[in-house]
Amino acid sequence: MRALLSVSDKTGLVPFATRLAALGFDLVSTGGTSRVLRESGLAVQDVSDLTGFPEMLDGRVKTLHPVVHGGLLARRDLPEHMEAIKTHNIGTIDLVVVNLYPFRETAAKSGVHPDEVIENIDIGGPSMLRSAAKNFPAVWVLVDPSDYEHVLAKIEAGDDDQALRRLLAEKVYAHTSGYDAAIAQWFAGQRGEPFPDRYPLAFEKQQSLRYGENPQQRAAFYVEKPGAGLGALVQKGGKELSFNNLLDLEGALLAIEPFAEQPACAIIKHTTPCGLATGTDALNAYKKALACDPVSAFGSVIAFTVPVDVAAAEAVSSLFVECVVAPSFSDEAVEILVRKKNLRVLQGRAKWPAGGMDFKRVRGGLLVQDRAPAPVDPTQWNVVTTRQPTSDETRDLMFAWKSVASVKSNAIVLVRDGATIGIGAGQMSRVDASFVAVHKATSAGHDTAGSALGSDAFFPFRDGVDQAAGAGVRAIVQPGGSVRDAEVIAAANEHGITMVFTGERLFRH
Repeated sequence: MRALLSVSDKTGLVPFATRLAALGFDLVSTGGTSRVLRESGLAVQDVSDLTGFPEMLDGRVKTLHPVVHGGLLARRDLPEHMEAIKTHNIGTIDLVVVNLYPFRETAAKSGVHPDEVIENIDIGGPSMLRSAAKNFPAVWVLVDPSDYEHVLAKIEAGDDDQALRRLLAEKVYAHTSGYDAAIAQWFAGQRGEPFPDRYPLAFEKQQSLRYGENPQQRAAFYVEKPGAGLGALVQKGGKELSFNNLLDLEGALLAIEPFAEQPACAIIKHTTPCGLATGTDALNAYKKALACDPVSAFGSVIAFTVPVDVAAAEAVSSLFVECVVAPSFSDEAVEILVRKKNLRVLQGRAKWPAGGMDFKRVRGGLLVQDRAPAPVDPTQWNVVTTRQPTSDETRDLMFAWKSVASVKSNAIVLVRDGATIGIGAGQMSRVDASFVAVHKATSAGHDTAGSALGSDAFFPFRDGVDQAAGAGVRAIVQPGGSVRDAEVIAAANEHGITMVFTGERLFRH
């Protein structure tokens, strides 16, 4: 029996190869892998000795040879195949362990030269893997060190396990597909093209989920790479995360993202905020956010921009909450929160990758867009009414503009003193969204007089402004751009409202 080993990730390599040798496998290897095995005292044959042809072109050509691929692809159940390789003095290769040049890691380096990235495009590795995987009934093929022990156990037990062999082949093609996707994305990026003719995607399963949005739907959570985004969060306690938990966590982190430099708290239901506030600390921000809509906060997901201490943990634990996420928790805070067995406690910072794109699935296809940019700086705003905003109003308008970006459209937020007091989300008309925001605010006992209002898109008619004025709103921020802007501005002037146009829309469908 013969095993060919050529890996960049040498995790577990020596113990695995040692046990293969003990099972009677002749070891064949290349380059650095061969050196590591020899230094461990194992007998290894170089691929160049097997093929009778030296490595050339700085190692670009070493395994691309009929002796290698004939030994991998020959079907043991076809006499003509076995006769052909015998005629050409080719021996079978019965096990292959390959993981590929570190292309992604190299491409991700700061300031890396394109030539170095290109040299980390593996050619021989994918070719060997694909050959071995095609002939999986006769060739064990491994790309993942976590499979070493399982395969060894099968070989030691004399178990041919065709189901496992087939699964390993499946992993190979998923692995090489993802590798090729990363290369294609890099080439597209080199020419500054975010939307190539073919958009290759590759994700790895982070975990299986009990079900999807509803119990009758199957589901799993995939990440771009281990530890990416939400995959970076460490669960400190509570039940396993559900599909809907993950959606709401994304909504919560989106909501607090514009406030990363200050204590802030977002309370999320069905991916949209029902309360969002900044404060002096975690507890203060939480209390202000909760006050917006304490009824809807039941069963919510809560996110903080700052560490959670005992005081904040005790406040959160008094409410039924699905998840709480923060950069860190004190040990005492974790102890308090994990007493609630159904409360998932997640620690860390889940960041979007640089240049990450936003995907939305539709029937038969995929919509791809840039991530929404940060809300425009207020120095770019245009005051379109007679009355200029006061400094306090400007502060509330900026908070409203940052807040409305995370609310489902049509979206209206009412704010005061760095906190939402009323949120109208997901309405079919903007006047309805305004009505819901006012209704939510007054139902929670808030005085809307003197508040500021943010709208994610322009007011198509003056009715939304009239409704806001009836609630005592004194300042409005909106994108502008309606054919009836003049009518809307006139309404604001009639009511003594200051209005700012930002020139950008913040739809969140």
